[in-house]
Amino acid sequence: MRLGYDLTIEQTQKLVMTPELIQAIQILQFNTQELDNYVQEQLLVNPVLEQGSTHSETGENADNAEPLEGMRERTRELDSNSLGSNELSSKEWAEHIKEREYDDISYKQGEYNKDDKEYSFEQFVTSDVTLPEHLMFQLQFAPIKRSCRMIGKYIIESLDDNGYMTLTVEEISRALNVSQEKVNIVLDAIHAFDPAGVAAIDLKECLLIQLENRGELDENIERVIKEYLEDIAANRLTIIARELGISVQEVQEISDLIRSLEPKPGRQFASQATTRYIVPDVIVEKVNSEYVVTINESSTPRLMVSSYYEKVLRESHNDPNLTKFLSGRLNSAIWLIKSIEQRKQTIYNVVSAVVKFQQDFFDKGPKFLKTLTLKQIAEEVGIHESTVSRSINGKYMQSPRGVFEIKYFFTSGVSGNQGEGISSQSIKTFIKEIVSGEDPKCPYSDQDMVKLLNDKGIDISRRTVAKYRDELNILSSSKRKRY
Repeated sequence: MRLGYDLTIEQTQKLVMTPELIQAIQILQFNTQELDNYVQEQLLVNPVLEQGSTHSETGENADNAEPLEGMRERTRELDSNSLGSNELSSKEWAEHIKEREYDDISYKQGEYNKDDKEYSFEQFVTSDVTLPEHLMFQLQFAPIKRSCRMIGKYIIESLDDNGYMTLTVEEISRALNVSQEKVNIVLDAIHAFDPAGVAAIDLKECLLIQLENRGELDENIERVIKEYLEDIAANRLTIIARELGISVQEVQEISDLIRSLEPKPGRQFASQATTRYIVPDVIVEKVNSEYVVTINESSTPRLMVSSYYEKVLRESHNDPNLTKFLSGRLNSAIWLIKSIEQRKQTIYNVVSAVVKFQQDFFDKGPKFLKTLTLKQIAEEVGIHESTVSRSINGKYMQSPRGVFEIKYFFTSGVSGNQGEGISSQSIKTFIKEIVSGEDPKCPYSDQDMVKLLNDKGIDISRRTVAKYRDELNILSSSKRKRY
């Protein structure tokens, strides 16, 4: 056996993900909150970075948005000098700083103004009143003995977010070492509190308490709630009428009354604690007959390089370690700034393409939303589908039609009789219109909707109609029927 020692040259292709490229991909995928958190972390670890003011804070742009052309100007100098893509040495940095005297707006995205004020939604939100606070206030004036208020406080603090009891009377009695009779007295008092139906054991008791407080409870209504609540939900009114010996119209009136009640009395308070605000990443406005896309500058952090460290670098020729450290930090800072600007550029290009494809939606409404895929936008913009996916992840658009998640415009659908794509959102809009205009005594079945949609040029199956109807939380025709 003979071993060969010949030298050969082979050419291979290898994909290398540099840390800078990984960072750029992450920044593109971040939503507004994630990007802000990431920038705050970088501000802590990189002393060269500083957070600058925004145009909206200095009054330069009242709409909190900056046209793309202004954004391009910010990075033009960087691109021409290849900053970020190739690291500069300490000597090159010193020379570059000396030439520019650090007036280059590529490094800083806004001039500092000592009169700048930062605003946030929290400054304008009123303090929430929680359900326990609302009930505790009423407990002070309840017609019960002062010694019983401790029981009332215990009951109120044990309620869940919907206002229902989580403990039984026996458990409360044992925990507080009081009689069950006392607990029931306090519980009856709380049942008269606002919101009506609070501190009920289950849904049936909640509904009964509300009707009793309104003085609308009679024998038939009480029996329907206690024995036929599931039949009411399924709209089986004829069964209830037959067993109670009353007309279907009377059962329909009882059903309407029950449906007007609040099944979760405490949720009006719980929802306040989970209020969330959406800050759009892009703004689409109609100017004359065209739609103009602008980047919302208030939704992205604005960074600049510290002038103090620029001065330190200029004077650090005698300390090679300090010079090396600052050069590395400066390169990292510039790459971060450029990555954020590139993120804006990519989002702008993608949204502009989306607006172009979906112009009928913006002109005429949801019924004219077309089917759209990531591949179509990728081909239009000249980027990969994965880049399109990252650029729309968690991003929102403010438009004349409202605020939408950009993913809203990427929908599947069915074909029209002319071969054009019709999105699922458009079909859902048609279904809602059909249901809202139907005769409640003879509602349309899914097959009826198929025929009506076919008349509009939409080729769709009954199963697909049922699927979209379920997604809209619209009941079947048998459950929508009124007598």
